[in-house]
Amino acid sequence: MNRGIAWLVAGAVAAALAPEPVQLAFAILGIGVVGMVHGAGDLAIVEPVRRRTFLAAYGLVSLATLLWWTADPAVALPAFLVASAVHFGMEDAPKGSFAERIARGTALVAAPATIHLSSYTALLRTAGGPSSNMPTYAPLLALAGGVAAAGLLALAWLRRDLRLRAGVGAALLLPPLVGFTFSFLILHALPQTAERRDRLGFSSTSKYLRKVAPIFVGALALAIAVAALLLRFDPSGVRGLFAGIAALAVPHLLVTPWFERQGFLAREAAHGKFEQDDNRYSKRMKMALYDQGAPSTTPADRAHR
Repeated sequence: MNRGIAWLVAGAVAAALAPEPVQLAFAILGIGVVGMVHGAGDLAIVEPVRRRTFLAAYGLVSLATLLWWTADPAVALPAFLVASAVHFGMEDAPKGSFAERIARGTALVAAPATIHLSSYTALLRTAGGPSSNMPTYAPLLALAGGVAAAGLLALAWLRRDLRLRAGVGAALLLPPLVGFTFSFLILHALPQTAERRDRLGFSSTSKYLRKVAPIFVGALALAIAVAALLLRFDPSGVRGLFAGIAALAVPHLLVTPWFERQGFLAREAAHGKFEQDDNRYSKRMKMALYDQGAPSTTPADRAHR
């Protein structure tokens, strides 16, 4: 366990013992800042000739999501949760069975309700607005999340998968905002960041961060603006957190996979030079948790060294 993961564990434990505003701050930092890094690399993996089209599609989907969430959060919330569950299942277990994919997506979204049902229900009520029916389905989500989590914990024990065990355990045991944030980072965002870094041929995470910094700063500014706009509807900041994340996550869930299916993705071979990549974007590599400088194993990087 590297230093970054140790700090994440310490922060999650401290936030879990703190009042809800601190838990919300932990979620904003974890999801809205650290978790955003892997999505900030979306533009970099698109072949240069397609980038204007990609940005236009990304912006349109983001704007549509924001308008939908502002106009009808009661419908936007369940749609976002379902889309997120599908995305997590597909991305986090690309070679897993159908059952494992379903379990991963369900557990990440619903397991926080299993033990902390009242807190989870309150979050759904705030995020979806007064007309939302989602709180009435919280007990079903709690049951589904518990079953999925139990299956994944058994799978983690059989595989001796510490990362899966920690992520699912946190989703079950920690308060919803903290548990989801920790699980999202451990099981999805950090491994995807490492994979994106390796795919682009960077030998360290710091080099990858420098590459995606302009997009990351722009995305962060957009999320802050959305959250600030929605404070007028919800002073607690919960709805703003959900809407800000959705405005950036939905295009990440929809636009990037579409470009993948069309074969419009490219790869940075070495030090800023892009070439066409014949491999599928969805091809996965076995890798450890998010590290701060492990040498890349991509053929391009080895050739350069």
